[in-house]
Amino acid sequence: MGTTIFAEMSALAATTGAVNLGQGFPDTDGPREIAAAAAAAIMEGRGNQYPPGAGIPELRQAVAAHQKRFYGFDLDPETQVLVTAGATEAIAAALIALMEPGDEAIAFEPYYDSYAASVAMAGGTRVPVTLRPPDFRPDLGALRAAITPRTRLILLNTPHNPTGVVFTTDELAVVAELACEHDLLVISDEVYEHMVFDGTHLPISSLPGMADRTVTISSAAKIFSFTGWKIGWVTGSPQIVTAVRTVKQFLTYVSGGPFQYAVAQALALPDSYYASVAGDLRPKRDFFCDGLAAAGFEVYRPAGTYFVTTDVRPLGYTDGMEFCRDLPHRAGVVAIPSSVFYDNHEAGKSQVRFAFCKKREVLAEALARLTRHDAD
Repeated sequence: MGTTIFAEMSALAATTGAVNLGQGFPDTDGPREIAAAAAAAIMEGRGNQYPPGAGIPELRQAVAAHQKRFYGFDLDPETQVLVTAGATEAIAAALIALMEPGDEAIAFEPYYDSYAASVAMAGGTRVPVTLRPPDFRPDLGALRAAITPRTRLILLNTPHNPTGVVFTTDELAVVAELACEHDLLVISDEVYEHMVFDGTHLPISSLPGMADRTVTISSAAKIFSFTGWKIGWVTGSPQIVTAVRTVKQFLTYVSGGPFQYAVAQALALPDSYYASVAGDLRPKRDFFCDGLAAAGFEVYRPAGTYFVTTDVRPLGYTDGMEFCRDLPHRAGVVAIPSSVFYDNHEAGKSQVRFAFCKKREVLAEALARLTRHDAD
């Protein structure tokens, strides 16, 4: 349902001339020197033919160095790093590799829509644990109660899309304890790891007992603002990475050869670049959230990512889907109804997600239109 609504909303944006704050991609490219590195790789013939199935050595080494630099991990780039066609393929390959038909995967809802499709492709059953406003903190009692003898793994996403919640150390410790107690795997989607405004990102694989039972996933798309390149990666124990690679080879086999060289260079950018990722987004978050509140929305200010969840009931709507389908015509702005990210659609029925990874003037124009809409 999520992919369908993204297409519908993008089409509405095109036909109405609306400001598109639906799908999560920035309206500016990443560092020019990294784009130049990709162009140079193409012109120099590096990566134009099939790269190695696990990814080029330079990128696997760069991913391992990134994990050491930021989190202190010592990973073998030969056996513990796998390059994928974005995080979406990594999620699909991991779920298909690690689940058997009939297994259960617990996911905190609302969640990235590919989780549902990937669990289904694996023949598994999705078991939601709902994050509820206003703070969307995980209900760890509900998580414990959701575990059954058929539970195989927990799908974790922090910083969390679409709510922007950043799980605390204490919350992650409970998830880790439950995983160890019940011998569960954890697939940890950390693509927004460098987009944290409040709190700190902690990889769950760093906690006791988790290194050998965690699949950690990230991506160049969000860190470097090159979403079209589709370069992601998986890290974990050699056994886990081998299992995921066994499936990955029958999905895309390989992808993005020249882009892999560029991303390897990008991962070595200085600390100032990584600080700028959240540093540039934080004022946009504050500006946009304040503007949405002034326009009448109930706003749930995110601690991370580049999405903000709102509630439209103060504007007289009870259905976010109806609101989002009406909004491009009435106000010239596109958003996404959060209900598409839930199994329990009623839980998110009145919620709407906006992306604020846009130029300041684009966000200002969207707010001006929403304010006029409210006045109407």
